[in-house]
Amino acid sequence: MSQSRGKYDFYIGLVLAMSSSIFIGGSFILKKKGLLRLAKKGSMRAGQGGHAYLKEWLWWAGLLSMGAGEVANFAAYAFAPATLVTPLGALSVLVSAILSSYFLNEKLNLHGKIGCLLSILGSTVMVIHAPQEEEVETLQEMSQKLGDPGFVVFATLVVIVSLILIFVVGPRHGQTNILVYITICSVIGALSVSCVKGLGIAIKELFAGKPVLKHPLSWILLLGLIVCVSTQINYLNRALDIFNTSIVTPIYYVFFTTSVLTCSAILFKEWQHMAADDIIGTFSGFLTIIVGIFLLHAFKDVSFTLANLPVSLRKDERAVNGTLPNTYERFNHDEESSTCVSEIQSSENVSSRRNGNLSAF
Repeated sequence: MSQSRGKYDFYIGLVLAMSSSIFIGGSFILKKKGLLRLAKKGSMRAGQGGHAYLKEWLWWAGLLSMGAGEVANFAAYAFAPATLVTPLGALSVLVSAILSSYFLNEKLNLHGKIGCLLSILGSTVMVIHAPQEEEVETLQEMSQKLGDPGFVVFATLVVIVSLILIFVVGPRHGQTNILVYITICSVIGALSVSCVKGLGIAIKELFAGKPVLKHPLSWILLLGLIVCVSTQINYLNRALDIFNTSIVTPIYYVFFTTSVLTCSAILFKEWQHMAADDIIGTFSGFLTIIVGIFLLHAFKDVSFTLANLPVSLRKDERAVNGTLPNTYERFNHDEESSTCVSEIQSSENVSSRRNGNLSAF
């Protein structure tokens, strides 16, 4: 009976995780559409510190969609293991990229598509090789985890780095460097996930009839979640307003996933029980993510698609052999047509000269 129940919970968590990715991926598009409408009206843009988006219904629809996705994601953790739920967050990247090409006319070149794929694969490999987190059943146990010196140092560093990015780096480089605002969202997001896990435990205890509301940690976690989520929303809006959605979404996913895995490892001491193959898999996944980010960021302005690939091969073949392979003739129909027309005109001119016909001149 317990195995059957566990399998039932697994599929519930799977459906919730997939639904979460769809809602979150769509929320990026709705928010971006709302911000673009405000830009056309001449309102002060979110990237410049404006908050006119609060009056735009499309932005609110995106916020509600993201809220629904986060709720589904929160519920998924209660039914399925984190090693399943976290990688499925990559689906939001694919949903956002597909929808942005239809509704925002944003295109990803071949490098971007490969980079997006590598980022997803790398994050998935990291999660697969990450060890299972230690079980925490009560708020008292969670309180002990949060009070651990290692996590206190980590949380302090996150707050310090976030404040430096917000007040020093952001005003100078936030408009030109895509990583500034996304890094703020990601590192703060690591703390928000910790708050969500703690609140999940509190809700379970509340349904079990325990006096959770009298425990100060419950209110501290709730306040921390509100502050973290508000900060994430603000700076994610700025990133979406300034940069291409197809670039923001995968980079945010990669940074956020890495931050959450790091926070979870420190909070639950997972690294102490890692095997050698898990360590190698984690580093391999991380390096794959770095390569994916490089392809996404370094070549985002290069216009290169699969349609250009046969042309490039044809040019290389011509340079070597001096001839055009028949396989690639159809990819250069226009070029060959113009060449044929020029040859025909030249032939007609020569023929006209030989026959003494001056009309050709």
